[in-house]
Amino acid sequence: MKKIKTNRLLLRKFSKADSQGLLEYLANPRVSCFLEDKVHTIEEAALKIQERGEDDSFIAVCLKDSEYLIGEIFYLKEEPDTYSIGWHFNVQYEGKGYANESVKAFLKYLFTQMDARRVYAYVEEDNYKSQKLCEKFGMRKEGCFVEFISFTTYEDGTPKYENTLQYALLKKEWMKKISFDEL
Repeated sequence: MKKIKTNRLLLRKFSKADSQGLLEYLANPRVSCFLEDKVHTIEEAALKIQERGEDDSFIAVCLKDSEYLIGEIFYLKEEPDTYSIGWHFNVQYEGKGYANESVKAFLKYLFTQMDARRVYAYVEEDNYKSQKLCEKFGMRKEGCFVEFISFTTYEDGTPKYENTLQYALLKKEWMKKISFDEL
């Protein structure tokens, strides 16, 4: 993937310098789906960075001026032209519009550079901020998968199943929503 620049951010491949930033948001994941990525040390973070750096489906979201890692966007391509996307951001940078700015740029990249026809995202039912982000981009809620998946357990060791919402957006819907000045 080529670098994507926005007003305040840089979207790029992961690099060795990103370990501290990754540790900051993966040491204590707030959303259950990221529990399997949890890291405890800078060494574990460095290993994750190495893996992500070799995998084009993980995109580092960095502050443009310092290139400090504040989050990530990831995707899975389903042939021929559908992409499942997700994101994870450092809570310290919340409320500043960075998730909005980076996901908007990434959607533009998928629709204009990667010929995506359809993009969708799974969002846990209690993750209201990600739901709101999806809705900002005109993604429609297509359904709720009841007790869809378990990433964690209750105190007694039984799986805690979570309800998961699916949001989606077609390129033709995105084209109607976005002004041509922004393309």
